Amino acid sequence: MKKTIIIISLMLCSFSISANASQSKIEGKHIAESAGLVAPLLVGQQLPAVDVTTIQGDILPLTKFLNNQPTILFFYRGGWCPFCNVQMGQLQAIEHKLKALGFQLVGISTDSVSDLQKSITKAKLSYKLLSDYNSQVSQAFGLAFYSSAEVTSRYLAKMKLQNPLQKNAAGEPRLVLPAPAIYVIDSQGLVHFQYVNPNYKVRLAPELLLHAAQLVKQ
Repeated sequence: MKKTIIIISLMLCSFSISANASQSKIEGKHIAESAGLVAPLLVGQQLPAVDVTTIQGDILPLTKFLNNQPTILFFYRGGWCPFCNVQMGQLQAIEHKLKALGFQLVGISTDSVSDLQKSITKAKLSYKLLSDYNSQVSQAFGLAFYSSAEVTSRYLAKMKLQNPLQKNAAGEPRLVLPAPAIYVIDSQGLVHFQYVNPNYKVRLAPELLLHAAQLVKQ
């Protein structure tokens, strides 16, 4: 099994990642033992039934939050991640083009509600952010994985993260993170495009996302 696998899917073309499942699961999905073993939601599948937390602290079903609007939904690790911040800025720069195509832009991360507020203020974001503090949404999308012991210790110490730890298959407490991902979803909650890369340093180019969105709208 390769350690790093990239998925780019459009319409009926998709490449899936097989995974060895751990004990934790939601909606039939598991927390992978490493980023390279995630088994994400694929093109042609519907959004999972999972609740999300808004920046106001309200909890409601994801489908209700999206409100039958075509959506670009992207998963990022948190405002503490410099690679995520670069991506968030790039998406901010093309949000007006995505809106012109009829899409709303929504980001979701392991940040708490208060940290989401800080990201919006600092980066002057105009799109919506959701909190997945307990990693339930990334788990439902098949994007959640256990960080290594080294990464867990380093992030808790250097990044001052306070997210709840979860036990992996060996019973060891680990930090759970999402593999960065982008989904293009229609008004009925159907996935038309996805990009998932367990290498958090590599993100989808904004130009490719715009192209995918244009193809979906045709």
